Amino acid sequence: MARERSGRTVAHLVLATRLKTLREAAGMSRGEAATALGAHAATVRRIELAETSLDEGQVHTLLTAYGAGTAEIEDVLGQLARANLPGWWHPWRSVMDAWQMELMSVESATRIIRVWEPTLVPALLRTPSYSRAVDDVLRPDLSPAEKDQRAGLLMERQKRLRDQNTRIWAVMSAASLHTYVGDEGVMAEQRQALRAAVERPDVTLQVTPQGQLHAMTGMPTVTLYRVDVPEIPDHVVREGGLPGTAEVSNTLNAVTNYRTLLDHVCVAASHPGKSKEALE
Repeated sequence: MARERSGRTVAHLVLATRLKTLREAAGMSRGEAATALGAHAATVRRIELAETSLDEGQVHTLLTAYGAGTAEIEDVLGQLARANLPGWWHPWRSVMDAWQMELMSVESATRIIRVWEPTLVPALLRTPSYSRAVDDVLRPDLSPAEKDQRAGLLMERQKRLRDQNTRIWAVMSAASLHTYVGDEGVMAEQRQALRAAVERPDVTLQVTPQGQLHAMTGMPTVTLYRVDVPEIPDHVVREGGLPGTAEVSNTLNAVTNYRTLLDHVCVAASHPGKSKEALE
């Protein structure tokens, strides 16, 4: 599976693509750009793929070689300075799973998040108490304070997705509503939160009938990020194995295959209107 490299943000990828576009518009090869930079052509290739840090001095040299004007150089360097600032999730990095660290910048640019959740309430629709109770069982390696931090991170993710008008389209098994997480109070609060969520225009929730065989029966949690930035491909995350681990891919084949599976399971699941009844 192709994985996002740690520290390679959406902003860096956009800038790297812009540098490549400017080089090509200037009619320069990577070898010629490397000569101007005093480096090997492989260095320019890595810069254009954001496989290495974008250094302000190198970027300035390349922009000058490409014939960029003063205004454009200032604009690119300004974007680079902002891209190098820590992401909003920086305060939570010590309690984040590795795949979350890789995907946060992508999530921040996502237009639609599609989720298949086989046994629990989808993470992006969970309450803090429900999230904390899940970690109590699945993450005994974490301290109480770390579990509280993770619940806080999840709430911040949910808020930011609402603020950026990202649509959440989730499909969960009816069994999820009968899997007790925490006590009766936690479950009652979570059901109420789901009832409120489905009234929002940015949330679509479908429930697959208990015992129904469908295209994703037996599969672990799958999340598909439909990205709204031309330079960034869609991503798919397949959780499973040890708690806190996941496979991340942005290859066209993997994304297309999982999108097709999600399409099939959405057809098999209850209509969103019917799904509301399951929450009562």
